[in-house]
Amino acid sequence: MYTHGTSQINKQGHLEIGGVNTVDLAKTYGTPLFIYDVALIRERAMQFQEAFKSENVPFQVAYASKAFSCMAMFQLADELGLSLDVVSGGELYTAIEAGFPMERVHFHGNNKSLAELEMAVEVGIGCIVVDNFYELRELSRICKEREHTMDILLRITPGVEAHTHDYISTGQEDSKFGFDLISGQVHEAVQLAQDDEFLKLLGVHSHIGSQIFETTGFVMAVEKMFELIMEWKERFNFTPSVLNLGGGFGIRYIEGDTPLPVGEYVTKMIEVVKAKAADLHLTMPEIWIEPGRSLVGDAGTTLYSIGSHKHIPNVRDYLSVDGGMSDNLRPALYQAEYEGVLANRANDEATETFSIAGKCCESGDMLIWDLPLPKANHEDILAVFCTGAYGYAMANNYNRIPRPAVVFVEDGEVFEVIKRERYEDLIRLDLPLAKKVVK
Repeated sequence: MYTHGTSQINKQGHLEIGGVNTVDLAKTYGTPLFIYDVALIRERAMQFQEAFKSENVPFQVAYASKAFSCMAMFQLADELGLSLDVVSGGELYTAIEAGFPMERVHFHGNNKSLAELEMAVEVGIGCIVVDNFYELRELSRICKEREHTMDILLRITPGVEAHTHDYISTGQEDSKFGFDLISGQVHEAVQLAQDDEFLKLLGVHSHIGSQIFETTGFVMAVEKMFELIMEWKERFNFTPSVLNLGGGFGIRYIEGDTPLPVGEYVTKMIEVVKAKAADLHLTMPEIWIEPGRSLVGDAGTTLYSIGSHKHIPNVRDYLSVDGGMSDNLRPALYQAEYEGVLANRANDEATETFSIAGKCCESGDMLIWDLPLPKANHEDILAVFCTGAYGYAMANNYNRIPRPAVVFVEDGEVFEVIKRERYEDLIRLDLPLAKKVVK
């Protein structure tokens, strides 16, 4: 069993996380249950920050909250000195209610509504990452009406796309995000922002992909950025004070995944930005990054209770659990892969192979194909690792299944941070059929 963070097998043969017996957690909070290893989140945040500090460069590390959002997570991010990326009014509202410092909030998204832009301006967030001309125009109008200055970045599509080991440097302008380079849109956007009385253009943002295991794509993106910067210096007398290089740093989900230590991503980014800035005699810009998955992904584990067993001779053995695509949509959405163990029998030898089926009424609701396990029994507890990113964040009520509870564990203590939904919660916003009164 590959162990993440503080995970270990205790003397009872039970999986333990953060000094807490997961079997006890299942009994107390029920299943499915999301467990977050807070010590691992702290360690990752520190590794990102220390990599910047060791190079003595200005920086911001912002938690990409789309990976997992709740008030407690935002409060932890604040405690760790992180900035915060939000991509909706709901995430921003959660940050407000959590007491997160608004000056460290960055607002992303390709279709921010007018209400969301107004909300962001009114609460005084630190920066808006402008994605298109519509947004640039409407944000300018909102700021002018309120006589409020707003710091902005322009999101660009740098023509680099990274998928683990595959880097493509052409043809990637076709994206719903950002200003593209080929058509010259980004140059027009820079000029408009520069000329605006209430918008302060800090720099540019790019994001090249997700689950990246190498630094090549980041280097290519920085090189593209500096080509633009030289052109902007000559045309508009503008040099960015901020380069946001996005996120996408990979984690280990299964054997064969080979992510770099987080410090290596950061060190390479800094190295190439320093070199380019020195070559072009430019002031070193502040570097921003946006880890999400790499902060919380492998810090999360989901517990399930095993239910039915279906044996198809010479074909397959199915084990069904009490969750599935209602709490982890990733396998159905893009064939994500996971590893798991029986939390209550973690030392037992894996002698059989099972495919783990969810309980939703969909043939595609499969969590793991061909998982080696001991002979499993009804109500054994299955622990699925690395579910901390885009698990609860994408959780849903398909088949009217209530969403799970979420707990944080650290140093033997348990903190319930999201309560389990009840059936009453499912109908809380429902309205009865309004029948006409016949006179």
